[in-house]
Amino acid sequence: MSLIVQKFGGTSVANADRVRNVARIVTDTYRQGHDVIVVVSAQGDTTDDLIEKANEINPKASKREMDMLLAAGEEISISLLAMAIESLGFPVVSMLGWQAGFQTTSVNGNARIKRIDTDRLREALDKRNIVVVAGFQGINRFGDISTLGRGGSDTSAVALAAALQAECCQIYTDVDGVYTADPRKVKNARKLEEITYDEMLELATLGAQVLHNRSVEMAKKYNVDLEVRSSLDPVEGTKVKEVVNVEKMLIKGVTRDNNIARISIVGVKDQPGIAFKIFSRLAGAQVNVDIILQSIGRDGTKDIAFTVPQSQGEAAMNAIKDMAEIVGCKHVHYHDNVSKVSVVGAGMESNPGVAARMFEALYDADINIQMISTSEIKISVIINRDMADRAVAAIHDAFIS
Repeated sequence: MSLIVQKFGGTSVANADRVRNVARIVTDTYRQGHDVIVVVSAQGDTTDDLIEKANEINPKASKREMDMLLAAGEEISISLLAMAIESLGFPVVSMLGWQAGFQTTSVNGNARIKRIDTDRLREALDKRNIVVVAGFQGINRFGDISTLGRGGSDTSAVALAAALQAECCQIYTDVDGVYTADPRKVKNARKLEEITYDEMLELATLGAQVLHNRSVEMAKKYNVDLEVRSSLDPVEGTKVKEVVNVEKMLIKGVTRDNNIARISIVGVKDQPGIAFKIFSRLAGAQVNVDIILQSIGRDGTKDIAFTVPQSQGEAAMNAIKDMAEIVGCKHVHYHDNVSKVSVVGAGMESNPGVAARMFEALYDADINIQMISTSEIKISVIINRDMADRAVAAIHDAFIS
């Protein structure tokens, strides 16, 4: 008898009708003879509502207390779903993250899973219970509730599938699979039957919001077969796995990320160690740097530009300003009206001319490129944000249509 892990996001359990719909999906899987573990996110906008309530009381609340508060969202979801499954006459038990054995690091708000003690889960499954687990949370070594950060429920589901050697992990969302572009913005976007871990990881990292990148990393590490499906439309989804069938599709997706900012440091000293000093200071401030561009030195100086998440823009600027004299910079400029547009595909590695075709599409759409970054399976460009959707459509037409 195989085990299937199913994860349902907040929109899938947003109201009573959708909770009952999820209960039917879960019990249909159980009726087919499978053991089932269900991982659930907080309903709809519950997490945002809880954050708003916290800000009303204390805008500078500690991360520990925020974790205590935010974990309540999933507690509501799992109990309601368990009640819906009970009403259909099936054996079920709900568990919070710590009850399901999730042991995490002690970084409140962005904890990492250290291990899962599966004894209680196995005991419940042996009794033929459907097990409903709160995603996004666990417990740290101090016995405190911890949360896993954005996309944490995806990561919880994949971790359970890996720990219990499940047949597959099904991620149910409000879309019916992974598309070559956002189907809400690009009318001729194609749904993919399958995609590799590496391609999905790049898409997730570059702004596609179907799966969280940490969950894809974990799936690749432990060889967990993922499937992205719709909780509202019973059709075949997209399989994410190590090897996919060979096809002639050069790229698998075009995506854009508006949550970035570009920082330019003008006129730093052109001497050894300057880049090290700048980026080690940024690392110490817990700033994630993405694309980096350095000019050729002139008159004893050079310019360095890089991108960071917008949410870390203030921390990055503070870190740079603190060391302005050390690196001798003349000016520091911050731009948050930019977007990163990317193409991803394993076929790029063995096909020359991809960059040229992408840049031609942007030229034809009269879009200027500010920065460029490449790897074996992706090309990213930084452009003005108000042109991002037009750029995605133009590039998608060039490669996929």
